Amino acid sequence: MKRVALMLPKLSRYGGAEQFGYRLAEYLATQCGREFDVTFICAKQDGPAPKGVKVIRVGRPIPGKLGKVLWFALAAEVARRRGKFDVSVGLGNTVFQDIARLSGGPTKLFWDYSISAYAPGRERNLKSLARRLSAGKQLGRIVENLCVQNTPMLVANSEFVRDLTIKAHPHLKPDSIRLIYNKPDLIRFSPGDPADKAELRRRFGLPDNADLIITAGTNFRLKGVHVLVRSLAQLPSSFHLAVAGGRGSRDLIGLAESLGVGTRVHFLGRVDDMPALYQAADIFVLNTFYDACANAVLEALACGLPTISTTSNGSSIFLRPEAVVDDPTDDKALAARIRALIHHGSTAREGYAPLSGLEPYADLIRELS
Repeated sequence: MKRVALMLPKLSRYGGAEQFGYRLAEYLATQCGREFDVTFICAKQDGPAPKGVKVIRVGRPIPGKLGKVLWFALAAEVARRRGKFDVSVGLGNTVFQDIARLSGGPTKLFWDYSISAYAPGRERNLKSLARRLSAGKQLGRIVENLCVQNTPMLVANSEFVRDLTIKAHPHLKPDSIRLIYNKPDLIRFSPGDPADKAELRRRFGLPDNADLIITAGTNFRLKGVHVLVRSLAQLPSSFHLAVAGGRGSRDLIGLAESLGVGTRVHFLGRVDDMPALYQAADIFVLNTFYDACANAVLEALACGLPTISTTSNGSSIFLRPEAVVDDPTDDKALAARIRALIHHGSTAREGYAPLSGLEPYADLIRELS
């Protein structure tokens, strides 16, 4: 058996990078015969590990962002060296590994894209200043750069991330970065029975007969939820918005109430059964200012939902052009797209089938071991 280490600060089934890490560990340990002996190196574990996966928890003894980043980069490397693994795979916040998955893109360019989510003037200036003054964020950028320099095999999870990485590191060539897209679990994420839609909505406390828009994310500002609320105010009263992934902030609730749509916006908090929520909806909208390759878009498409996102999202390449918004600040254009595409079937692009899923990672590990 080839001894494989996966490294990520958190082992969990919740969150984009975390969900991928969990699924990859599970796949290598249970779906490849007895080919791989899998260990997951993390700082924190949320819930049980996948069957057959060993866990090394290095903890978080140093508080604050700086302490967390520094400790995990060092402690994960100590665990990796002590383990003498045949292949190590870095999934985030590590310096040395055999394979590094570039799942977030370069931090500096993420900042350039995402700053537009904040209002021009004081709000935007304060956010930029906070980023520059954060020792933890600056250390994260250093770790990220060292990872690119010290890893033999780099893998990007979208063309968007690959191209941004090359822009940030001009010495790299496109063919030096492997491209493997995410693929949702097609057993969990699949079209539901329309006859069950009303019951599913009642489960989430949502109106039976609404034209239901859903979105998902933990960083509401980055995901453009404030713009989506403004778009909702321009749509007929039958349109409602359900937001999964966090509680409504005071500002968002106030915005919805000031626009007269307070009763039409539903903050659901953490949703563990996302397939059921997709199956309850009429359209999925991710008006993101930046996403490397949003899993939620791929999951919604797998559930047969018409889906809208932005050019700042790596997974938008799977959408038809009319379902992709150029400017995530344009609430009028977004409202028009929602009105045009809701109830009109999937907006998936046809004929685009890049390398994706978990099996290609197993092939890379075989290639190196």
